[in-house]
Amino acid sequence: VYLRIQDQQKRSTGDGSQQYLGFLPSMLVGAMMRKIKSRTWKKQRYFKLQDDCMTIWYKSKKAGNAHSTFSVSEVEAVREGHQSEVLLSIANEFPANRCFTLVFRGRKGNLDLVAESAEEAQSWIRGIRKLIENVENMGEREKLDQWISDWFKKADKDRDGRMNFKEVRDLLKMMNVDMNEHHALRLFTLADKSCSGSLEDDEFVLFYKMLTQREDVLTVFQEFSSDGQTLSHRDLEDFLREEQLEGDNVQQHAMHLIEQYEPSETAKMLNIMTFDGFLMYLSSTEGSIFNPQQRGIYQNMTLPLCHYFISSSHNTYLMEDQLRGQSSVEGYIRALNRGCRCVEVDCWDGPSGEPIVYHGHTFTSKILFKDVVTTVGNYAFKVSEYPVILSIENHCSVEQQRVMARHLSHILGEKLLRKPLDGHASTGLPSPENLKGKILVKAKKIGGLEENIGALVEDSMSGEVSDDDDVAEMEEENLHRDSVRGRRKVGWPGVAHPFLSVQSFFVSFHPKKSKQCLSKELSDCVIYCKSFHFRSFKHSQMHSKFYEVASFTESKARKYLKESGAEFVQHNSRQLTRVYPTGFRTDSSNFHPQEMWNAGCQIVALNFQTAGEGMDLNDGLFSQNGCCGYVLKPSFMRQTKSGFDPETPQKQEDYQPVLLTIQVISGQQLPKVNIKEGSIVDPLVRVEIHGVPMDQAKQETRYIENNGFNPVWQDSLRFTIHTPELALVRFVVEDYDKTSKNDFVGQYTVPLTCMQQGYRHIHLLSRDGTSIPPSSLFVHVRITEV
Repeated sequence: VYLRIQDQQKRSTGDGSQQYLGFLPSMLVGAMMRKIKSRTWKKQRYFKLQDDCMTIWYKSKKAGNAHSTFSVSEVEAVREGHQSEVLLSIANEFPANRCFTLVFRGRKGNLDLVAESAEEAQSWIRGIRKLIENVENMGEREKLDQWISDWFKKADKDRDGRMNFKEVRDLLKMMNVDMNEHHALRLFTLADKSCSGSLEDDEFVLFYKMLTQREDVLTVFQEFSSDGQTLSHRDLEDFLREEQLEGDNVQQHAMHLIEQYEPSETAKMLNIMTFDGFLMYLSSTEGSIFNPQQRGIYQNMTLPLCHYFISSSHNTYLMEDQLRGQSSVEGYIRALNRGCRCVEVDCWDGPSGEPIVYHGHTFTSKILFKDVVTTVGNYAFKVSEYPVILSIENHCSVEQQRVMARHLSHILGEKLLRKPLDGHASTGLPSPENLKGKILVKAKKIGGLEENIGALVEDSMSGEVSDDDDVAEMEEENLHRDSVRGRRKVGWPGVAHPFLSVQSFFVSFHPKKSKQCLSKELSDCVIYCKSFHFRSFKHSQMHSKFYEVASFTESKARKYLKESGAEFVQHNSRQLTRVYPTGFRTDSSNFHPQEMWNAGCQIVALNFQTAGEGMDLNDGLFSQNGCCGYVLKPSFMRQTKSGFDPETPQKQEDYQPVLLTIQVISGQQLPKVNIKEGSIVDPLVRVEIHGVPMDQAKQETRYIENNGFNPVWQDSLRFTIHTPELALVRFVVEDYDKTSKNDFVGQYTVPLTCMQQGYRHIHLLSRDGTSIPPSSLFVHVRITEV
């Protein structure tokens, strides 16, 4: 790894490694640093980079204490200074130039550290960043080398740099391989070229290659090879044209693949591809099931905002459940870094005149509104330049609303959209392209958009707005919270009904007369996203303005979808709609977002902190178009006079169903899910179709007993899909258990419209959406018109 980084630096700078690699020797020696968990928990730990330059080891100063390790590949980013709530809390004690935060992938908590000096902190910050860059720049072969190296270290129990046969048997169990001892000994003996009774370096690599022979890929290779040994340029062209269905520039593409993936320089000179090169291509991004041409921004971004699905978060500030969970600005950082473009802020009156954010009337912790705004301002456009919507649920007094408006203006500055783009009220929403780099506030507003142009209510310092939209959004949630707490009989001293909010009480007895005072300053921050109370689709078509946004609980949206699906789709072709989880989901679980996308709902808000099917689908949909958080809706959902009804897609004009055939061929290096010694995965693959109701389907392969290392299924699954433009395909691998629920192994979700045909690898993701290399599935895909 050290030499690889050194070589990269020589190529990029031409001056060798000394200037850039000074950090590695000091990291290899190690350093004492403080690990910070809270204002009171600050303990010294010795941190050291292992010789593989991939693993960081640390332990307590006290002799005999257990040590911990983590891989550089687990680290997503390094933040300098006081860039976490924990480090901010001890800012007076330790200067920013000694502090840094390691942010891990997935849902693993951050690691906050304080170095002994600013120089040492910089050495580790620059060093870890360079190591992360190295991991991200690894090719498929380098990733595989690293994976082999990791397994060698795990198996080499006595750390002598070689493996005896007992260590090899233990390794096979760790790798999910159930192999009889005779066959294992045969492979071991064949690999032991030195006849030393143990495997070293190259011998272990040879053992691994024998263990991982890909007969499934070899069969395909030999089918197209003229001589059975290599693929000529013509052979490769035939494969790309006939199997991969790549009709354009096949000759040029074949040349590119040989140049890119063929490891043999001799083969490159002869313009041929060996089996190793063929396998490297199929295992690469170009050989994956996701079309690389749809990874970047490829859609038209100049249409009105309501014509896009928008990646959206519910209760963004929560890290856990809805009743006692922690509130943190980290929730906003993680959501925005995943491409989320609509985040939620629940605002309440706080002490010392400062508004706070938390899940009202619960025991969730509280954070300052100004800290949330600062965080959003800092992270809004790090991964996507397209607009962010700040969805504000406002429970504050007029005085603290003015403070909110002040914070929004002062902290966000030019990023905050304060007036319509062209200076006058238009007849439709602007596009994501026109709103690049802008933050929009979604909240209640006094009057309409005209107030931001002609200053028609300039003399008014505050105004009243109907509270009906709050009734629609929060009545169910408040009543559920009250009932939950009532059953628990928990209260505050001196308060008769501590959990019965004034709002829910007022709503119950005066639903028609409820009003909320709104400050003009906060109202003026709302431009294109005014919250309004939805009455009916007919009323909306006649009276609603293009900048008004309706909000529905999942149950209300589901009701409208079943009763008036076509009208719902038409409504969403003109205006934005937000759908959010019901208040009964106190565990922060998620509903099925596909239902709402079927109706064209743009802002389908999910609990980003909760892994599972809902977030898998969200990640799958928004993995296309540059992961920018905006995906263009199908054309039939953008037409205001569209007759599309998700319940009856066969009545749609230009209706054209397709047949999807997936042959699940094999799996590679599936992760072990049961930590019990000797336990080996019995994998099966389930393919799920998520789309309109007629398309919802799932089928499974048979399970393979005791083989998570290289299971072979060769099972074909077929699906008829009526609305391919809306379909998502989710691959789920599970460990079969006949006596209890199957254990989750891995998953991958892809839009049908982004799937490549032919022989493809699917690189599996963990439960929280992070990659688990080199775990994969090998499949064959065909999509044909019915």
